[in-house]
Amino acid sequence: MTETRHSAAVQHGVGKEIKPTPIGEFDGAARLPGEAGVLLATPMYWLYEMGHAALDPARAFADAARLFYRNPANPFAHTTYGKSIAASMELFERVTRRYGRPEWQIDAITVGGERVPIHINTVWERPFCRLLHFERAFTRAPRRPQPKLLLVAPMSGHYATLLRGTVEAFLPNHDVYITDWQSARSVPLSDGRFDLDDYIDYIISMLHMLGGDAHVIAVCQPSVPVLAAVALMEADKDPYVPHSMILMGGPIDTRINSNAVNKMAESRGIDWFRNHVVTKVPFPHPGFMRDVYPGFLQLHGFVSMNLDRHIEAHQNLFRHLVKGDGDSAQKHREFYDEYLAVMDLAAEFYLQTVDTVFIRHALPKGEMTHRGRPIDPAQIKRVALMTVEGEHDDISAVGQTEAAHRLCMHIPSDNKVHYVQPAVGHYGVFNGSRFRSEIAPRIADFVLSHDGRRSQHGNGAAHAAHAGAAKLAAVE
Repeated sequence: MTETRHSAAVQHGVGKEIKPTPIGEFDGAARLPGEAGVLLATPMYWLYEMGHAALDPARAFADAARLFYRNPANPFAHTTYGKSIAASMELFERVTRRYGRPEWQIDAITVGGERVPIHINTVWERPFCRLLHFERAFTRAPRRPQPKLLLVAPMSGHYATLLRGTVEAFLPNHDVYITDWQSARSVPLSDGRFDLDDYIDYIISMLHMLGGDAHVIAVCQPSVPVLAAVALMEADKDPYVPHSMILMGGPIDTRINSNAVNKMAESRGIDWFRNHVVTKVPFPHPGFMRDVYPGFLQLHGFVSMNLDRHIEAHQNLFRHLVKGDGDSAQKHREFYDEYLAVMDLAAEFYLQTVDTVFIRHALPKGEMTHRGRPIDPAQIKRVALMTVEGEHDDISAVGQTEAAHRLCMHIPSDNKVHYVQPAVGHYGVFNGSRFRSEIAPRIADFVLSHDGRRSQHGNGAAHAAHAGAAKLAAVE
């Protein structure tokens, strides 16, 4: 196995407490006081909706005042007083707004100096997920091979658009597909439940749809279900297994370098999460009466863990608006339009994931099952494996993703790669300048070197694919 190690990663934070910076992970549960969890959790979503509705008139007034004091025809718009009022009104409106699903905003890419239009199409759909294809409208076919990538986005708080930068990095030389998970509040109760077993079924079904000629990249939380799905497909000798899987900053074994996030989950136990953070979707959302872990609670956790940083960011926004620094203000808007847009998670999926991954550590202990069937990563033989970690990752600590190599013991060593990226945290593993310049090229090289390659252990029989498809049809 080819490895790049940086010992400083293990030493990061020794002697001081590191505050996690959660972006799309299972660690943002709000702390509710005392033993009143059930009493507070049951109506919390309804109370939140009432509070949000009560602020509607104030938001409308703030927006009108902002427009009034920014109107060039208003003499006050050119004074510090007027700019301060307009900035205050914008801050109030933004911090009380409900942020919807962000747009992808990927209309074209540049490949070899040529501007190539992008068409985003839905090619597979189930109640809780759509598979999006970023179709590139080339005028002439590229000479370089264009491996097919399935990006599995985290279903853990934020929308798939959080991986916009990840998609843009791979689009020039890859045929990119991505999972677009739906907010549970938008899925009618009549469409049934959704848990971790269903998540694994979805991944297998997508890989079947892609026909096996694909590579799968799991970003953060999906690392566990993706590894489980590939293990099940290998056990069935499914010919549609991917050529390779890349696990990025995922909680494969959270016992390794256990951090505050992992210890909190273990110490609380699954009953605490069930009683304190699960509530029902209120009317008039389509998912009325569905049990969910609501997005606003996740957002509370995300923000409260780094409250000082967020307060400072909004103070800076106020200063930028008063000074007329439009570029800095726009960067703030773009980041927080994405960061503050959160989705509800189906309660059964959230609770099963917390229990399986963070409390029982079922996968590394060999105790994880899928609909009663044991999951054995040692069955994986034909799929190349790459793991990527961030030196300063305070959500999935260094070593937790690398643990996949120990579990997948029968993958040949020359088909394994582990890489630790220096000087990045959790978000930097899949986005940002270091991802684009150092991580993405390594992944692209790994994918290209294993594109279409199968090991000597065989390709499986065609009837296995039909059997697998029949199983999926039965559970879907």
